[in-house]
Amino acid sequence: MKRSRLLLAPPAWALILVAAWPASAGAQTQARSDLPEGWQPAAPREEIRPTITFLATGGPDGAGAFLIATDDGIGQHGWVQKTFPVTGGKTYRFLAQRKTVNVESPRRSAPARIVWRDERGKLVPADVPAESEQAGRPVPTAEPEHPPEAATDAHGWTTLTGRYRAPSRATQAVVELHLQWAPKAQAYWGLARFEECEPVPPRTVRLAAIHHRPTGKGPRANCEEFAPLIAEAARNGADLVVLGETVHYVGLGKKPHEVAEPIPGPSTEYFSGLAKKHGTHIVVSLYERDGRLVYNVALLIGPDGRIIGKYRKVCLPHSEIEAGVMPGNDYPVFDTKFGKVGMMVCYDGFFPEVARELSRRGAEIIAWPVWGCDPLLAPARANENRVVIVSSTYMDVKAKWMLSAIYDRDGTVLAAADTWGTFVMAEVDLNARRIGPYNLGDFRAMVHRHRPVPPAEAALPAPAPATEKPSGPAQNRP
Repeated sequence: MKRSRLLLAPPAWALILVAAWPASAGAQTQARSDLPEGWQPAAPREEIRPTITFLATGGPDGAGAFLIATDDGIGQHGWVQKTFPVTGGKTYRFLAQRKTVNVESPRRSAPARIVWRDERGKLVPADVPAESEQAGRPVPTAEPEHPPEAATDAHGWTTLTGRYRAPSRATQAVVELHLQWAPKAQAYWGLARFEECEPVPPRTVRLAAIHHRPTGKGPRANCEEFAPLIAEAARNGADLVVLGETVHYVGLGKKPHEVAEPIPGPSTEYFSGLAKKHGTHIVVSLYERDGRLVYNVALLIGPDGRIIGKYRKVCLPHSEIEAGVMPGNDYPVFDTKFGKVGMMVCYDGFFPEVARELSRRGAEIIAWPVWGCDPLLAPARANENRVVIVSSTYMDVKAKWMLSAIYDRDGTVLAAADTWGTFVMAEVDLNARRIGPYNLGDFRAMVHRHRPVPPAEAALPAPAPATEKPSGPAQNRP
């Protein structure tokens, strides 16, 4: 049987209120002698403190584990924490294992956090580029880190890990292991490790977007028009080249089912040959025929010429619905040698759920073949998910509509085409962190922790039907 030590709530006079911002503003910590050295429990307020127990032989390796348990109240929130000394500018690796019981959303209710402090226990400023300070922008606080989940073993223990560069003025890192907002739940936390490690190396990728609208001379001719642009982009070192939407259909005056092909098929074989010839990844959209069904798909082809994967467009406009096109229902993300790639197609961009689901599944880059779209939505999708977006459109720049462009993780346009029959390219370090202004910190990690739990659609009330304006006496109105 596992031996446990129950951490009983102390009397009010024994609470230690750390005035210098302990782990969270206003947090109440307890100095305890019966926890492993340096660890102590904490809560925002005594009235919502959960029960915290230490299992001396618990955890995934039997070396001990904390158990945070809540009662049937919905608002309990507590954690255990330990302060580690750090040197500003050095890199540290966090590693912990967690197991939850009766927790609907572990990523939201059982997070780990790392909070940077100075020698006085105060928050420290983030390290920002010199040009940001010179531009008069406010220097943001170094916001807490949120280590992501990795693999879960056969016994239900999930590893959370990450590498972080300590802000220049940090001398302490407060590691917190939480349980919050989950009634009648338990979170088991193995003893966390926080150790100096090697810096995170750059992971640079060169991304290209082609700005070309096929002339419509035929399905194969449309595809061939992209060949010189793909070749030129590859000569310039492009790791990924993104083409437009349904390239074999544009300008033919036909219906989708009349040009739809099986995958693999003639058009995919053609682009697979180009990808292999030039040693680059290609994303292209086509109409796919699968039996009697027709889909609008985006394909990711690898530098060996093989199809890495496909995405079937989920959100369909009226024209495709009326043409009998079938929507997809999944959001696959694919591993490449440079990172994780997701895809969406045209009308998908009008709906935040598509890019959000792709980013939730790990996409670092979203390739977007897009006929045309509201130009405000591309930077919005990039910014709200902190992903890189590469779009290829058929819209003329003079229309001031959608761009063929590469958008950085904050929505900034890194490169945009202004001439037909060209491509643009940008280099992005996927390991470089983007620290947002106004205390947003590394928002990509925070999005995963803070986004709401989607309600079950079936449980939502149906929209109220539209009614005519009542014209009778008030007492006779329903």
